[in-house]
Amino acid sequence: MPSNARTVRIEWGDCDPAGIVFYPRYIAMFDHSTTLLVEKTLGMSKHQLYENYEFAGYPVVENRARFLLPSRFGDDVVIETTLAAVRRSSFDLTHRLSRDGALAVEGFETRVWVVRDPTRPGRFRAQPIPPDVAARLKSA
Repeated sequence: MPSNARTVRIEWGDCDPAGIVFYPRYIAMFDHSTTLLVEKTLGMSKHQLYENYEFAGYPVVENRARFLLPSRFGDDVVIETTLAAVRRSSFDLTHRLSRDGALAVEGFETRVWVVRDPTRPGRFRAQPIPPDVAARLKSA
């Protein structure tokens, strides 16, 4: 399954008053890591996905994390994001954030491919992942 790694420097704004990363910031880091993985795997930006497919996004429908070691202001961490499963209209990802080679945070997400629901303005509904997209997500 596809994977992507990136290095992130922990910034002052990521931290709480105790000087460690405030846990929702990890979720934001993982969200961007997902976008980077999908873009790399499909060879197109998220904006291009909107242009080329009936597509309204891939929101998170399940999210959990394990926090093993704290990260602090100035730390350089590596986030490795891996597609764990691709199903009809959803996919699972695993994020592993390491500091100095040690696993610090492990995140798990399920995301759903959605389109705008014409019967409910302003709402979305799950849609099967287009076959060519699913094939690329599974093969990389």
